[in-house]
Amino acid sequence: MELSQNLKKTEIGLIPNEWSISCLDEVSSIGSGKRLPLGKSLSDKVTPHPYIRVTDMNRGSVELSGIKYVPEDIYPSIKNYRIFCNDIFISVAGNRLGQVGKIPKELDGANLTENANRIYNLKCSQDYLLHVMASPIIQKVIAGTITVGAQPKLALTRIRKFKIPLPPTTEEQQAIADVLSNTDGYIESLGKLIAKKRLIRKSLLQELFTPKKDWKPFRLGDCAILKARIGWQGLTTSEYLDSGDYGLVTGTDFKSGKIDWDNCHYVTKDRYDQDRNIQLKENDVLVTKDGTIGKVALISSLPQPTTLNSGVFVVRPINNAFDTKCFYYLLSSIHFDEFLAQLAAGSTISHLYQKDFTHFRFKLPGSDAQEEIGSILFDVDSDIEHHEKKLKKARLLKQGMMHELLTGRIRLV
Repeated sequence: MELSQNLKKTEIGLIPNEWSISCLDEVSSIGSGKRLPLGKSLSDKVTPHPYIRVTDMNRGSVELSGIKYVPEDIYPSIKNYRIFCNDIFISVAGNRLGQVGKIPKELDGANLTENANRIYNLKCSQDYLLHVMASPIIQKVIAGTITVGAQPKLALTRIRKFKIPLPPTTEEQQAIADVLSNTDGYIESLGKLIAKKRLIRKSLLQELFTPKKDWKPFRLGDCAILKARIGWQGLTTSEYLDSGDYGLVTGTDFKSGKIDWDNCHYVTKDRYDQDRNIQLKENDVLVTKDGTIGKVALISSLPQPTTLNSGVFVVRPINNAFDTKCFYYLLSSIHFDEFLAQLAAGSTISHLYQKDFTHFRFKLPGSDAQEEIGSILFDVDSDIEHHEKKLKKARLLKQGMMHELLTGRIRLV
């Protein structure tokens, strides 16, 4: 690996002198997919002719679980619009516009939707071209050239003229692709690990909060104080500040059981001092009562003095009636979901009233067991958060690697 010094200016920026810039139609052929004849439908019945829709397309590949099939009597009319394992697809319409990937061997020769294009007859490394197509080099062009209409579309004439940076040999192209693919594999493995840990967390919530015979019953209104900003205080969004010494938590600041402090607004000191009951403390439990009701968060730390807007409850136990960490996890479990569902009673509720919330009934073990439950689940969450940070860092690293490798600033020789 070496840092390239001999660079030249091109339409996409600096690249090595030995590299070239080619239009996509100079290194491949591009063709459209095909819709079924008018009045005809796909089938769930398996036939030898799978059909790939945009909804089946994932980043880099195709999701097999939802694949539908072309009936035998329809196939002859669309058989010339197939896609193969050596090709690349790109979606050209819908909410996954610009999605690119390869065809898994199980779908080799599948029919392709009219909302995607097939890139075939490749004159360069398939893996390398796929990474270029997925990179900001192309994706930024797509974002800037979308045809606006009933739904966004990407014209075939524009796709043909995408500028592709090309190392001089397929060996160098593949070396770049291998490094980026390995990084993708690491990112994918982290994502799967996090998903697995979230499933474990869900199972633990169910198991740890299944009441035992000796558990004590509680009614929230008897064991806790619920406070929120009172309506007459009249805090409006026009008073939300972008900076300051006094934070403000709203219902939109809840993120994975915590408060997204980096995106919180601020208020004046007068607004903070206005109501001592909603000045937040460590270990407070917060619950949204407007909009998306029932989101919960635990205040494990406070970066600055902070208050609430009118859409959030703070819940505090009376005389240490329960462990707040354990209670937070109880509210994250199916027991609180069931309570909210009972309140809805078949209708969509957009507000959680205090008079209703106080009737939330639950059971908990003794204080020592509560602390143990809270600690177990807190450790699980900390582990998930640790891996989420690793995933975020890996994605940022991948972006940097794409820029350096796909423009030849770093050469793999």
